[in-house]
Amino acid sequence: MDVGVLYSGGKDSTLAALTLEPFASVTLLCCTFGITDDYEHALDAGERAGFRTRRVDLDPEVAHAARDQLVADGFPSNGIQTVHEHALETVAAFEFDAIADGTRRDDRVPTVPRSLAQSIEDRHDVAHLAPLAGIGRRAIDAMADQSLLVETGSSSSIPSGDYEAELRTLLTEREVNEIFPPHTQSRVMGRRR
Repeated sequence: MDVGVLYSGGKDSTLAALTLEPFASVTLLCCTFGITDDYEHALDAGERAGFRTRRVDLDPEVAHAARDQLVADGFPSNGIQTVHEHALETVAAFEFDAIADGTRRDDRVPTVPRSLAQSIEDRHDVAHLAPLAGIGRRAIDAMADQSLLVETGSSSSIPSGDYEAELRTLLTEREVNEIFPPHTQSRVMGRRR
């Protein structure tokens, strides 16, 4: 089975790929709106982890609409969800037998509701896989510590290939500080041997 995994370069999406690796040919899909070159951080992390990687171009209009949504809401959840759903729809049209992402059980955003997963499967004749959907943060951290070399730090200090990086570029510094709460970012530097 050929599986395309939405990939940010962080530990969650890397663990999703590792979970699928024994059963599938995995390609990491590093998304970009063409606003920055941050997707290159994801390409690098994926290659360091030993996977095939591929750049995926998303519609820049979706990023601008998400930016407007972030500002109107004053928080990131809905904008990030909009972007994630667009990425899923985009890669579902590719030639993969299945698509996947690194969403966890306790993620607030992004999520993939059952209705969305079923709709994507029905409309695109592709399976949607969520290998981490039943796993919480503590277990994810333990799994990552055992299998990955990971760099962590604040979002502003760790280069990332996730959606948030490009969305932050579309905002003023004041808007970024008002909308995005401080949180820890991870970037995979390779596999533990």
